Formats: sequence, C-alpha cells, structure tokens
Amino acid sequence: MFDLFQAFIGGLVQVFAWKTFTFMMIGIVIGFAVGILPGLGGPVTLALMLPFIFNMEAVEAFAFLLGMAAVTATTGDITSILFGIPGEAITAATIVDGHPMAKKGEAGRALGAALMSSLLGAIFGAFALALAIPIVRPLVLSIGSPEFFMLALLGITFLASLSGGAVVKGLTAAAVGLLIATIGLDPISGTERYTFGSLYLWDRISLVSATLGLFAIPEIIDLSVKGTSIAQTSVGKIGGVMEGVKDTFRHWKLVMRCSAIGTYIGIIPGMGGSVSQWVAYAHAVQTSPDKERFGKGAVEGVLGPGAANNSNLGGGLVPTIAFGVPGNVTMAILLGAFIIQGLVPGPPMLIPESQGGHLTLTFSFVWIIVVSNIITVAACFLFLKQLVRITEVRGSLVIPFLLLLVFLGGFATKNAFEDLILVLIFGALGWVMVKLDWPRPPMLLGLVLGPLAENRLFLSTDNYGLAWMWFPSVLVIFVIIIAGTFYPLFQRWREKRKNPQAEKATTPAPVSGWAPIFSLLIVVLFAWGLWEAWGWGFRAGLFPWSVGFAGLALGLAQLDLDISGFLKKGVKALHTEVSSEAALEARRTVSFVGWILGFFFAIWLLGFSIAVALSTFLYLKAGAGEKWLITIILTLVAFVSFYGLFIYTLHVPFPDGLLFEWWRGGAP
Repeated sequence: MFDLFQAFIGGLVQVFAWKTFTFMMIGIVIGFAVGILPGLGGPVTLALMLPFIFNMEAVEAFAFLLGMAAVTATTGDITSILFGIPGEAITAATIVDGHPMAKKGEAGRALGAALMSSLLGAIFGAFALALAIPIVRPLVLSIGSPEFFMLALLGITFLASLSGGAVVKGLTAAAVGLLIATIGLDPISGTERYTFGSLYLWDRISLVSATLGLFAIPEIIDLSVKGTSIAQTSVGKIGGVMEGVKDTFRHWKLVMRCSAIGTYIGIIPGMGGSVSQWVAYAHAVQTSPDKERFGKGAVEGVLGPGAANNSNLGGGLVPTIAFGVPGNVTMAILLGAFIIQGLVPGPPMLIPESQGGHLTLTFSFVWIIVVSNIITVAACFLFLKQLVRITEVRGSLVIPFLLLLVFLGGFATKNAFEDLILVLIFGALGWVMVKLDWPRPPMLLGLVLGPLAENRLFLSTDNYGLAWMWFPSVLVIFVIIIAGTFYPLFQRWREKRKNPQAEKATTPAPVSGWAPIFSLLIVVLFAWGLWEAWGWGFRAGLFPWSVGFAGLALGLAQLDLDISGFLKKGVKALHTEVSSEAALEARRTVSFVGWILGFFFAIWLLGFSIAVALSTFLYLKAGAGEKWLITIILTLVAFVSFYGLFIYTLHVPFPDGLLFEWWRGGAP
C-alpha cells in the first residue's frame, strides 16, 4: 500500500513539473478548438498530434494527449447546446434537451449545467481509475502469454462487433489490420514479410501514417465537400450560467449515477462515449417523475449525458492500461502512443518504478484528467462568449492547416518521404471504407495490437504447444469473445422476431456496385498473403497463417453478403438517376482530392518550405475563393508557424524538393 500511495503522490508531482504542465496546457488549448469545431473529432485530432510525441518524455506525451482528449467532450457541449450541432459524436445526446433550452433563452443555464456536470463526471472517472489499479493489479500480474493473446483478440472482436452495424465487416477489417501489422522483418527469424524488396518496409508500417490516413483524410474531405460555415445562426446573449451550476448540485445524485454509468460503460471494450451518453440520458428520463419535460428543455437531460461523457475516459483507461484492450478508437490511438513511447500495457504499468515498472506514470493519468478538466471548465466560464465565436469559423479557413498537419505528421515520424505516400494510400482506403460503410477503428486496432498479439501467440505456442488453447482461463475468454461477437446478431434477430414489420418500415441501406468489388479485393489480399507466407518458417509464418485463413473466411462471407445484397437491390439501383446533390458531392470530392495530390506533389517537387506557402495561398484564393487580405494573412500565418516551430525551433531536417536537387545536380 505504501508503494501505491507513493506512486499516487508522485503522479501528482509529475503533472505539475513545468514542462509536463506546459504540454498539458497546449493539449487543452487544442482540445478546446477541436471540441467546439464540429467535423474534426477527438480521435482525428489525437491522430494528428501523435507525431509530436516522439521526442517527449512519457509523462509529457500523455499529459499532452490526455489533456487534449479530456476536454473535447466538455467543449463539444457548447456547440451542441447553442446550435444543435454536436461538436463531438459523444455530445449528441446533449442536443435533445440542451438546444431546446437555448431556444427558450436558457442557453446559459444549459451551459452551466453541462460544464459543471462534466467536471464532476471527469473527476469521478479519474478516481475510479485510481481505485481500480489496486484491484486489477493482482489479476494482471497473475496472467500469462495465452491470456494476453486472448485479451488482445477480445478487444479487437468487441470493437469490431460493436463499432458498426455489420459484424462481419468489422471482423474482416480487424483481420486486414492484423495482416498489415505483419509487414516488415520478422523480429526473431529476420524473414522479410510482404516488403516487396523495399528497405523502407523492413521497419513495419508507420502507425502514425496509417492513423492519419484512415481518420484525418476522410474527415477533411468531408469538411471540404460540405462547403458551409460551421454555425449559421448568430449567438445571442448568454446568461444564467450560475443557475445551471446550482442545478448540478440540486441533482447531484443523478450526476453521480450517470458518472458511474459512464465509467462502467467505458470499462467495457467496444462501448465508449457514444453509448454511455444515451444510456445516461435514458436513465435520467426513467428516474424522473415528470418524463414529459424531456426533449423540451429539461436540465436533467443535459446533466446526465454531460457527466457520463467525461467519466467515460477514466473508465476506458482501465482495460487499456491493465490489459492492453482499448474499448474505443480514442483508446486505440492512445494505445498507439504507448507503443511509440516504448511502453507495454499490462503488468509493467502496475509495478512501482523500484521494480522496473511505471506505476507513477499510471497514476499521473488520474491527475492529468482531473487537472485538465478543472482548467477547462474554469476557462469555459471565464471566456464562454469568446469561445463560442470559434464556431463561426468557415471550414475553408481551417482545411489548409489541417492538410499541413497531416503531411507534417506523416513525414515527422521517420523523416521519410515514403511516409507521405503511406498517408495517401491509407487516406484513400479510409475514404473508401467510409463510403462503403466499413468500420475503420477495428482496422486501426488490428494494426496497433498486431505485434503484441503475434508475440504472445508465438510465446504461448512455443512454451505450451497447442495445450494452451485448453487452459480454463483461455476458454473463459474465448466464450466471452463468441458471446460478444454474436450478441449483436442475436439482438437483431430477436428484434426482427418481435416486430417483423419494423425492418420493412426502415429505409434500406444504399447498395453500391463497388461493395462486392471491394470485398473481392480483400479476399484476393488474404489469398495472396497466404500464398506469400506458405514457404516461411514456423516463427515467421504462424501469425500470418492464422490471420490469413481467418481473414479469408471472413472476406468470403462478406463477399457473399455483398453479392446477395447487390442482386436483390443493386440491379435496380444501377438504373436510377444520380441526384443533383450526389453529383455535386462527387465533383467537390474529385476537386478536393486534386488539391490533396497537388499539396503532395508540391512538397515532393518544391520541398516543405515553399509548398506550405504556395499550397495554402492557392487553395484559399483559387479553391475557396477567399478575399485577398485574409488569403495573404493566413498564408503568412501558415508559413511563419511552420518555419518558426519546425525549422527554427525543432531543427527538423526537411529535404529539398526534387526540382532543386535536379537543378543542383545539373549545375556546374
């Protein structure tokens, strides 16, 4: 117990070290903007910021990332309440009663309730994490490689099953991520796997480049295609904030119960804030003596989701830290940060530093969540009117800076130009997955957990042969995996049986002729992967064989589903006319993809320094049609920020463009 108390206090001391605190403040500022600006999202921003943690100490890196993640839900409530537009996906439930309150002139009261309940929920979730550490510590220290391998599968399958409507798609996407994770040199035998003879691929696929491509590129394309400002109504006078604060303490029991709901759901892999907000809202409705008020401006409908959203982060960190099982995409990206920092989730995170562990770092997460939320709520109360004005920023003004972050982040990982090509490849893959309704989080999680799962599978097989598959603990986890995988299918079947007319009444999902083609490409990918791995030795081939056969079976199942769906509905869809909105969206998409490729080729030919200024200027003036003054000002801001931070301060060795290399090569 003394070690736990010492680590608990040590974590607090680490957070207030000046450098750690500074990085946390920077993360909070970024989280402010992200939470208020709809269309970005916390996971996308975490992906954008991952490249900047390579040269940080571990506590600094997590202060930066957790400080950012801890505030997005809080600030996202501002947009949800004032404009009825969720600043974050996890703040959508706040709209139901928060926006009607704003329409009735009670915006200040709703904001006060949301901010204070968010603070209490965050503190509840953080200390739930602290209390969970002594409980899970003996459990984690007692499990071995077979159990850790099964826990990795548990996290992947739960996220795959619950992150989207189609279980087979989620599992197939996870298998693709696991297969991609095997690219590179096998760490033990040195066998080249899927490298195509490229030295660059020896060091595996860059996690940062893949994350930026899968999540950032599709969201930026979507932001561009919409072509509208974020808020289309003006913000009126905001008052009555303290009344909302008092409401929080009047209904403190509801706030505590919803905080517990958010923490509990956060611990369950595959659930996350998007689920907890609605469960908490439903609980607020069910426990109210006057249910008719909900949906019309009931303050309890703001308090419940606000508390649950913020307590969810602390709960989600419990399985991530203890077992390496992230419950949602935010936790998956944070798990990527563990890998970047050279940390392994599990026993090392629960052992004191005197025994070679990182227990103090783990407890610092608790204090980071608490302190960052206190600072966030205080800042929101002080600068609420000014913060709300951020929502009036046009999307076209943000896009050049987002593209700059994407390409800088991709390059800064290894200072290799090939990383930018990876960003584009995964960006195209992510965009196709969005359009065909394939979930992306399972693929990312497969990519993150692939190396860990492969290592645990080999150790289990090498030490126990196939006997580990019959361990009681392994069988228990396997049963949980099967139950979690098939429960969504069972639930859908049960609902269909109870109400056969409900499915007929629902609007059928659009069927694309590209869906079977994409599934066929995935089948070909797994077949080729198995063919390539056939001649490898046992150590190098065990994991690719396992993933390949499972992925091939899943891919064939999804191909069958896509072909069946296309034959039923798709033939008629081929003869329907394309709507004017769809045609406009297609033109805007093609146009913006051209701008992305133009930015890429500008970097390749001219180098970063010139490409940043030139691409920003051309997009703002020619692409977005902005006025000369704002175009010049933002171009200067982009160039000065890039040069001042990356070249002058950090001395990042950006290569010259290809044209300059050709010119110097031909010069006498």
